Amino acid sequence: MKGKLEPSERQTLIEQGKNLKEGLVALEEDLLKLNDELQREAQCIPNMTHPDVPIGGEDCSTIRKTVGSAPKFSFPVKDHLQLGKELDLFDFDAAAEVSGSKFYYLKNEAVLLEMALLNWTLSEVMKRGFTPLTTPEIVRSSVVEKCGFQPRANNTQVYSIDNSDQCLIGTAEIPVGGLHMDSILAESTLPLKYVAFSHCFRTEAGAAGTATRGLYRVHQFSKIEMFIFCRPEESDYYHDELIKIEEDMFSSLGLHFKTLDMASEDLGAPAYRKFDVEAWMPGLERFGEISSASNCTDYQSRRLGIRYRPSEALVPGPKKSKGNLAPPQFVHTLNATACAVPRMIICLLENYQQEDGSVLIPEPLRPFMGGRNIITRKSS
Repeated sequence: MKGKLEPSERQTLIEQGKNLKEGLVALEEDLLKLNDELQREAQCIPNMTHPDVPIGGEDCSTIRKTVGSAPKFSFPVKDHLQLGKELDLFDFDAAAEVSGSKFYYLKNEAVLLEMALLNWTLSEVMKRGFTPLTTPEIVRSSVVEKCGFQPRANNTQVYSIDNSDQCLIGTAEIPVGGLHMDSILAESTLPLKYVAFSHCFRTEAGAAGTATRGLYRVHQFSKIEMFIFCRPEESDYYHDELIKIEEDMFSSLGLHFKTLDMASEDLGAPAYRKFDVEAWMPGLERFGEISSASNCTDYQSRRLGIRYRPSEALVPGPKKSKGNLAPPQFVHTLNATACAVPRMIICLLENYQQEDGSVLIPEPLRPFMGGRNIITRKSS
């Protein structure tokens, strides 16, 4: 085109140039679609598993630790539903009319108990160097997927909002995981430790049976979640730290519980290793899960684009330049439930019930209950 050309030749080349430009636009559109498809396929691949994880289904999970012993009662034990009815703490019937099954109203001291659990948990975890957060409770579907959840799958636990690319969160792990999305963190800032309060929403698809009655399995609940971003070589250490925080808090509430190293089929897509805490629930006459702590290694950070730049330069020199900076690496992410309110209420009501139908408040929660130390029947 720069040389001397006949007008007809020039016109031919102009047409060819237009065709190339249009073809390139089409190819770029195809490339975007293929990249999206590749990302979706890759997101179906689960994380690796820790060499010590038991292989198999939930029954293959191993007990790491047992704390305390089941309380002995000299009277017939009531479950939380009966206690809640007699002490006027819940209303499931009205909630079913207003919202549907698996919803509830908390009333009277149950409301104070929820607030006490949240405030006590938050203060305990903050003492250990965690930054408090409240989070958005509606997030983009893409962030849910990048955290390892499948919002559009069959039997999904995720509520999707019609005619939008947004979902309700099932855990604060999702918005906290997205907090540093597509960023490179300075190594000196790690570890980043957050403790987040949020409401959680779950479809509980496929859940049924007496073990799910009452507050045990519900569509909406309050939860406090711990989340850590750290260097890869430190994630096993922080996994142990998270489970110890949980164990310390549940011990101080006087609960009888066991900690499990969960088997491979129960890990879910993101977790490299997961420890669950199951507490004794006398009314249900069984242990029930109240918490878990997961090391997700770089599974979430790769999808969310969260990296850090090691502070050591590749080639030591007087000045740091782009040429001698160490390449950024993916952080590891960990999450752990500090307090899932409904199941904690079950544990406290059933374990601390008294023969006269009242329920004692555990010592650590009393300052957060306005000084109350017992829940008694309302005088008619």
